[in-house]
Amino acid sequence: MITGKRIYMAGSGGMLGEAFHKVYGADNELRCTDKDVNADWLSFLDFRDADAYVKDVEDFRPDYLFHLGAHTSLEYCEENVDDAYATNTIPVETASHLANRLGIPLLYISTAGIFDGAQDTYDDWDDPKPLGHYARSKFMGERFVSQNVRQHLVCRAGWMMGAGPEKDKKFIQKLMAQLKAGKDELFVVDDKLGTPTYTHDFARNVSLLLEREYWGVYNMVCGGITGRLEVAEELVKLAGVADRVKVTPVSSDYFAKEYFAARPPSERLITKKLDLRDCNIMRDWRVCLEEYLADYYEGYLG
Repeated sequence: MITGKRIYMAGSGGMLGEAFHKVYGADNELRCTDKDVNADWLSFLDFRDADAYVKDVEDFRPDYLFHLGAHTSLEYCEENVDDAYATNTIPVETASHLANRLGIPLLYISTAGIFDGAQDTYDDWDDPKPLGHYARSKFMGERFVSQNVRQHLVCRAGWMMGAGPEKDKKFIQKLMAQLKAGKDELFVVDDKLGTPTYTHDFARNVSLLLEREYWGVYNMVCGGITGRLEVAEELVKLAGVADRVKVTPVSSDYFAKEYFAARPPSERLITKKLDLRDCNIMRDWRVCLEEYLADYYEGYLG
């Protein structure tokens, strides 16, 4: 783990920022900012305000700049196209110029969603083909960082899980919320494939790359390629409700009205570069899911 460093974390009010704060906070000096100040370790900053972003980072004098935040709702990005790029792309260019000027490494978070799903799996060198504005806005950020920042890490996450009920807005929390509401049947798509990513493993693996100064673009997901249906079945089992909750497979058409944005049929990432560099510490998704539920959801279902 990196220690004794000054790290500026922009857009760190979400589930990934929570993990980075927990993993890095004890041994480094952090400045964590977000436009949503939802924890006592956060300070206000809207990184879309370029002047404010630049001044705050320069005043802190960090050793690393982590650009973590983004609009992650695909539907929001399809309905608010300009805001998608104003949030997910333009500030990344600001961060890139700033990192170069200060001579510090930049971490940017990308996504498995930048691929079109035509292949079953994608390694670090496959060409992205984003389907919608969320994916395109994220890929434009990835491309700018990788082409313009000398010391950069672009880490692509898969289906993120972390931070628990208060900050997790993704698949696991949506299922857990249904269970808490007393649902005895979960309808889960069986035509979407991918790779879960536990935020804590992700934060630790980033630290290893920073330590070794292995700059570049990396797929960074948990081990074990899977699909939405299998993840839901494992969650029900681990939550101890498999005897009373039925998991029913449906096609994506079942949720077409609610989730209308285009999604790739496969977002399965292969961590080829991490493996070849012998620095893959991402654990199997089942192990991480069990740990996540134990650490963040104890007593949640009553």
